[in-house]
Amino acid sequence: MLRYLLDTNVISEPLRPQPDARTLARLRQHQGVVAIAAIVWHELWYGCARLPPSARRSAIEQYLAQVVAATLPVLPYHEAAALWHGRERARLAALGRTLPFADGQIAATAVTHQLTLVTFNTADYADFPGLSVEDWRV
Repeated sequence: MLRYLLDTNVISEPLRPQPDARTLARLRQHQGVVAIAAIVWHELWYGCARLPPSARRSAIEQYLAQVVAATLPVLPYHEAAALWHGRERARLAALGRTLPFADGQIAATAVTHQLTLVTFNTADYADFPGLSVEDWRV
């Protein structure tokens, strides 16, 4: 049973030159109960595809194909998520807040699948009620 939805910065952490040990431990600990949103899958491949051909790009492609795709479900941005996101976006716009569209999609995916969102940017998601958020670096 899934418990966590990983933000792009969390699933990218193992690729950093000196990844955070706490995050790596939590990724290992929660193997099998984590997923990513379709928009995160897009962000990962978009970032990779923008890199020039290089050893780094090849390593990222290998990580995405052999680790991420092989071990993590990719959850869709479906009708219920779109409805939740649309309502939240309108509510926040009425308050004068415009948040990144992708963050809204990620939050909607987490809420509608009843998952805790794991991100290093907890402040980016603070305006979404009903969204459970964790930072695995702390």
